Amino acid sequence: MQNISSAAFTDTKPHYDLLDGLRGVAALLVVWYHVYEGYAFAGGSDTIGGINHGYLAVDFFFILSGFVIGYAYDDRWAKSLTLKDFFKRRLIRLHPMVIMGAVLGLITFLIQGSVKWDGTHVAISTVMLSLLCSLFFIPAIPGASYDVRGNGEMFPLNGPSWSLFFEYIGNILYALFIRRLSTKALTVVVFLMGVALAAFASLNVSGYGNIGVGWTLDGVNFIGGLLRMLFPFSMGMLLSRNFKPIKIRGAFWICSIILLGLFSVPYLEGTDPICINGLYESFCIIIVFPILIWLGASGTTTDIKSTKICKFLGDISFPLYIIHYPFMYLFYAWLIDKQLFTLGETWQMVLGVLVINIVVAYLCLKLYDEPVRKWLSKKFLAKK
Repeated sequence: MQNISSAAFTDTKPHYDLLDGLRGVAALLVVWYHVYEGYAFAGGSDTIGGINHGYLAVDFFFILSGFVIGYAYDDRWAKSLTLKDFFKRRLIRLHPMVIMGAVLGLITFLIQGSVKWDGTHVAISTVMLSLLCSLFFIPAIPGASYDVRGNGEMFPLNGPSWSLFFEYIGNILYALFIRRLSTKALTVVVFLMGVALAAFASLNVSGYGNIGVGWTLDGVNFIGGLLRMLFPFSMGMLLSRNFKPIKIRGAFWICSIILLGLFSVPYLEGTDPICINGLYESFCIIIVFPILIWLGASGTTTDIKSTKICKFLGDISFPLYIIHYPFMYLFYAWLIDKQLFTLGETWQMVLGVLVINIVVAYLCLKLYDEPVRKWLSKKFLAKK
């Protein structure tokens, strides 16, 4: 375990080094997945190449979040932690970067000319309404005027914010209900949610042929998004209650390679009677991800260099995830304008996009997120 940043709460427990590093690896893979999503989007294809299952990083984030929250807070409720303090802590930890992501989304949308993907111009007043909704986490209904990009995204200025919407729901459920469950009762909940998630994915309830749901309020996406959060989130908490480290060397590299391999598996054909792709995704989320969390929490860094790598990856993971998509909107618009659909044709631009996202994420962390969280903590969490 490692020391924490100056912006962390004064009573924050030491972090699991490797889990922080794995969160950063998953965030980088999400960015890489969205590069290939851009090729598919620009070319009008339903098939995404490259890191084909990169959207499973969200499910990995959820199980990691459940584990960390269980570890950080489970033993505090009987002492001094109140609901009010818990919600303050979670808002201070997450919402400053949610706001930054929305603002960057606004800027990139205006740079694109304030038009939907079909070319329809959007009034500035409507764009500002979309920003206001994003700041207060009010999701857009598909087809509403403030669905400014016209894709039906819950948060059209910054699409990935949908997962934070469900993260907030998970935090509320944890504080009000899940934390009160005995370990046996929590085990039952995890089992039932796992069955429901597997059925949703393997029976192709969404009709997508994959479990990439939750980003819109259209159709069964809200239910699917809840399942994608409830199982891994509660599983993470169950793991934290039962965790006992095992001896393993090279856990970070082993887990990183496994994540890369899982995310790189091509789309698996076949939906009748079982969606093979959904079955594979269920296997990843229900079986493999908990194992990776256990291995990651068991391992430790063995030298200064690896410790710094894991800390850096952990530090930029959330900023990178929440700010990268506004730049992807610009990248997608460029692909459509230039009619380019392959990495070979665009690798220089892709490299620039990756570097810019990492640099902006780091700058946002150091110049905005950490100072703001530190100020908010002193103002709203200071002991009387």
